[in-house]
Amino acid sequence: GFLMQTSEMLRKICMRNLVRKYCRGLTAERKVQLQQKVVTSAVFSGKKEGYLESLSQPFLETRLKENDLNPKVLQLIRGENIKYVTPVIKYDRNGFKARERLLVLTQSSAYVVEMAKIKQKIEYSTLKGISTSNLSDGIVVIHVPEDKQQKGDVILQCEHIFETVTKLCILANKQSVVKVVKGSLRFRVGSGKEGTMVFTVGPEPQVFKDKTGQLTVV
Repeated sequence: GFLMQTSEMLRKICMRNLVRKYCRGLTAERKVQLQQKVVTSAVFSGKKEGYLESLSQPFLETRLKENDLNPKVLQLIRGENIKYVTPVIKYDRNGFKARERLLVLTQSSAYVVEMAKIKQKIEYSTLKGISTSNLSDGIVVIHVPEDKQQKGDVILQCEHIFETVTKLCILANKQSVVKVVKGSLRFRVGSGKEGTMVFTVGPEPQVFKDKTGQLTVV
C-alpha cells in the first residue's frame, strides 16, 4: 500500500513537472491561443455546428489592422486600445437590409463602423447578451439595454463566428451571457418593439425576410 501511494505521488510530481516544462516552452502567442480556445470550448463545445472543424484553425489577433480603419474613425476612438477588427454584414433591425460594416472591439467597447462613421457603440459594461444559433451560420446578435442611446440589438453575420464571439466575450468579460439557441431568437428593434429571427436547415445558406416579416437564416 505504501509503495502504491509513493508511486502515485511520484507519478503526479512527474506529470506536474512535464506540464510546467510544456507551459514554460510556450510562446506568449501560443499561450493566448490556448486561453482563447478554452473559452471557445466552454461556450460552444457540443452546442454549435462547425465547432469541431474550428479547432484546427488558429485565431488571428485581428482580421484587419488599425491602419485599415478610416482616420476619422481612429480619431473618434482615440484613447481606446483597439484589440480586434473584422469585416461583418449588419442586418437592419427593421427591413433586414444587409450592409457591409466593420466590427471594432476595443478594450472597453464594441463599435459598428461604416467607412468614416461610427453607427453604434456598445460599452461592454452595458452589454446584456450575445446570441448565436446551434447551426453552422455565422449570425451573432449583440443584445443591448433599452435606452435612448441604443437603437436596438445588433444583428451581424461574421465569417469567423467562433473567433469573433470568443474575442468579444473575453474582452467584455461576459462569457456567461453567451447563448446558443435552437429554432429562433428574439431581438429588440428599439422603442419597445421586438423582432424574431428563425434558424432553419436548407440546401444553400441564405438570409432573408419571410412573408411573416421574420428574418430567416438558412
